[in-house]
Order: sequence, then C-alpha cells, then structure tokens
Amino acid sequence: MHLTLLDPTNPAEAFPPLYLALREPDGLLAVGGCLSAERLINAHQRGIFPWYNPDEPILWWSPDPRLVLFPDKLIVSRSLNKTLRKNVFTFSIDTAFEQVIAACAQPRKDSEGTWITSDINQAYIDLHHQGFAHSAEVWFNDELVGGLYGVALGQVFFGESMFHTKTDASKVAFVSLVAQLKTWGYQLIDCQVHTNHLQSLGAEEINRREFVKLLERHCRMPANPHAWQHL
Repeated sequence: MHLTLLDPTNPAEAFPPLYLALREPDGLLAVGGCLSAERLINAHQRGIFPWYNPDEPILWWSPDPRLVLFPDKLIVSRSLNKTLRKNVFTFSIDTAFEQVIAACAQPRKDSEGTWITSDINQAYIDLHHQGFAHSAEVWFNDELVGGLYGVALGQVFFGESMFHTKTDASKVAFVSLVAQLKTWGYQLIDCQVHTNHLQSLGAEEINRREFVKLLERHCRMPANPHAWQHL
C-alpha cells in the first residue's frame, strides 16, 4: 500500500481516510506536508499527530487502538497521593512553555535521539502563541523539575510529551492538570499510545473508530472561557 504524500504548500489539503493507515508500523497514514498551525489543528481534530526522527520526512500517525484518559477515571496511587499532600511541588500552567518543550526534547535514558525536532519545537511554540498549545509545569524550590505540553481543542486535550528530573514530578504535573481540566469541563485526554506509566494513572485503550467519534463530539464543544489562565 502506498502512503499519501501531502503537499507542503497546501496546509488545508485533506488527510487520507484513517482506514488507510498501515497496520505495520501501526497507524502510519501519510508523509510530508508542513507543520503549520492549520495543518496541526486539522490533524489533531481528526486523531492524527506528527512523529518522526530528525533525518526523516514528516510522518503522520493515527494508531489503533488509541490510549485515552477520561478525567473521571484518573487513578492516583496511595504513594502519589502522599506526595501531593506533602506540597513539596508547586504547580503552574503556561508559565514556561518553551522550557517544558525543550526539556521534553532531551534524549531519554533508553534512547539517544528525540522525536521533538527543531521544526516540531517551533511549530508547537507557534501554536502556543496562538492559544492552542499549553504547558503544565511542576517546580521544586523554583526549579522546573517536571511538566508536559499538549494541544487543547474544544473539550479535548491532546497530550504530546512529558518529562521529569525529580521522582514523581511528571506524575504530579499530569494529575494536577487532569484535575484542572476536569474543573474546566474537559471530556477527554488523548495519550496517543500505550505506556505503563499512563495506564497506571487510569489511561485506557479504545479503538480508533470510537476515538474519532469522541473527537467529533467534544472538539466542537465550546471551551471554558476561564481555562488556561495562569495558576
């Protein structure tokens, strides 16, 4: 099966139907295009996200199944609850977006490279400046020690990446953000693909067709006008 090659000069060009996504590698749908705000928003609304290595063209994915978290199903372990009650961390929103995405782009212990290329970095910073991309930060003694970033459309938050330099800091960022999203009326959090880390926090896999139906419903719902004010 041949992958669709997207036109980099036409950000409004439609993506191919999701049923055309490859089974191996799971979810690979299209190649090329651009990382404009219009293209990225269009992709997220349809359950598609970019992920590629620095030496590759832009690759667009829509895996099946999809890992999601329904805010009501968040699981906070006893040990994490204990950490939260100690108040050793400070939580904030949208106060250090560029620092968070830069930290997320650092190579992990089990990997030499990063999928957050300089182009991805700048594209999401541009989305942040336009009010679509947001970050959650966790601080310890005024030092950024954990956080995550993603895209908010309607009543859906699409998580992109998270990091931590101190034990439990990314979990504190995630749990704190989910609690805030629930307060703002968000209905769904996209976690993309399965990880034990997110599953332990209540994320679950659903099939792609169900995921897309949820996006069609909740991305169109109005966002809370008080959301994303600095905390």
